[in-house]
Parts: sequence; structure tokens; C-alpha cells
Amino acid sequence: MFRQFLNQVDDKQVYLMISLGIFFFFFIMVGIMLLLMKKEEVNYMSQLPLNDEE
Repeated sequence: MFRQFLNQVDDKQVYLMISLGIFFFFFIMVGIMLLLMKKEEVNYMSQLPLNDEE
């Protein structure tokens, strides 16, 4: 199935496929990073806009 799809891809569409791959890779990596983050760090960052301290 993927071979037929890749055989029909023109030269211009290669850039679209690369950008789509980068898009999915980025959001998958961000999702993994968020899942592996410590709860204390998430709580600290969520309180940053509310704190008056620098």
C-alpha cells in the first residue's frame, strides 16, 4: 500500500511528506516528554505565571 503511494509522489510532494513527518515526529516527542515529566516540575511550571517572585 505504501509503495504504491510513494511511487505516485511527485518531486514537489516529497517536501510535503518530509514536513508531515517532521510535524508528527515533533508532536510525538513533545507528548513523550510530557508523559515522562515529574509531577513536581509540572506543578512548579503551572504556578510560575501566578508567582510575583522572580
